[in-house]
Amino acid sequence: YFYEQAFREHWERSWVSQHCKSLAIPCPAHYTPRMSPDFTVYMIKYLMTLIVGITSGFWIWSGKTLHSWRKFYPRLTNSRHGETTV
Repeated sequence: YFYEQAFREHWERSWVSQHCKSLAIPCPAHYTPRMSPDFTVYMIKYLMTLIVGITSGFWIWSGKTLHSWRKFYPRLTNSRHGETTV
């Protein structure tokens, strides 16, 4: 996120200067060097997000957790009306 925050303005200015004529928008007065995001940084970012999600998924959907849910649902649906379970 720091990478994106630090360079986003430069990328946007670079994109506008490259596409201003074809989009009929005003071009910047000064030259903007061509900059674009580094593909590798984004792939690492999304890989790390997936790794966190996959590992937490293994933890959440473990056999012990599924067993606890199997015990919970019947108690929830078969409870007697008017009784409060603590």
